[in-house]
Amino acid sequence: MNATEALTKQLQTTDLPFQVVAAEQLAHLAEEAQPAMVALVQHCGSADEDLRNWCTAALEEIGAPAVEQIDELALLASSANADVAFWAATLLGRAGALATSATTILTERSQDPTAPEVQKRATWALERIGAA
Repeated sequence: MNATEALTKQLQTTDLPFQVVAAEQLAHLAEEAQPAMVALVQHCGSADEDLRNWCTAALEEIGAPAVEQIDELALLASSANADVAFWAATLLGRAGALATSATTILTERSQDPTAPEVQKRATWALERIGAA
C-alpha cells in the first residue's frame, strides 16, 4: 500500500483526528493525492471545519480526475451538500471532454437556483466539457 492509499484509508475512518491528519497530509501531496479525490470530495461535507478546510486545500492542488472517477464525481455533483456538489462539479470541469457522461447532472445543477455557487460552478463545468 502506498502513502496515498494509506492516507485515503485513514480519511475514510470514523476517527475525526485521524481524518484531519490524513486530509492535511493529502493536501501536501498535491497531484500525488489524485487517487484520494472522491474521498476528499465526500469529506468536504463534514461538520468539522478543519477537515473541510484540509480537504479543500488538497482539492485545490489535485488536478483533473481519472476517467474511472467521473461516475462517482457525477453522483457527488447531485449532493444536497453545496460544498460536496461544488467540488464535484469543479473536478468534472477539470476533466473536460472526459466528463461528457456527467452533462445531465451538471445541466440540472446549472438550472437549480437553490445553491448559487453550485449553479455557477456547474455552468462553468459544462463550458469546460464543451456541452454548454
